[in-house]
Amino acid sequence: VHSMKDVPTWLPEGIILPCMLPREDTRDVFISYKAKTIEDLPDGSVIGSASLRRQAQILAKNPNLKVVNFRGNVQTRLRKLKEGQVDATMLAYAGLARMDMTENVTKVLDWDEMLPAVAQGAIGITVRAKDTKMLELLAPLNHAETKTCVDCERAFLQKLDGSCRTPIAGQAR
Repeated sequence: VHSMKDVPTWLPEGIILPCMLPREDTRDVFISYKAKTIEDLPDGSVIGSASLRRQAQILAKNPNLKVVNFRGNVQTRLRKLKEGQVDATMLAYAGLARMDMTENVTKVLDWDEMLPAVAQGAIGITVRAKDTKMLELLAPLNHAETKTCVDCERAFLQKLDGSCRTPIAGQAR
């Protein structure tokens, strides 16, 4: 069971991706105790993000902001934000929603504010291609619309020779 935004576009031989669960909200969120939006941050403010995609979009909006590499699980990142190590951060809404932590959100960012990662918000299940019993069990769980969209997004990313570490955004609808 995988967060699809982190799954390589090339799967090992004999492994397939037959099942996607219904997709969560694909948007990113802005979290800050000092500003309501990215635009409200003064020049020189520090935003923590481990995502090159987010870093590129933040600096395209305001090159006078400073983006620093910001690692750790969600709880660690929120703690670092509270401690003042950064002025703001951005995370995937889906991850916060799954952990029932959306109370930390300052602003949900629409797509014109921050484009999502390829396959963001999707959970997929990989199996051995020859495991017919598991394929039968997973078939009723598959959400066809999510699978179609995620397959398209992953094909786009693969064509660009991208990965979860390249600053490429994409969303099929």
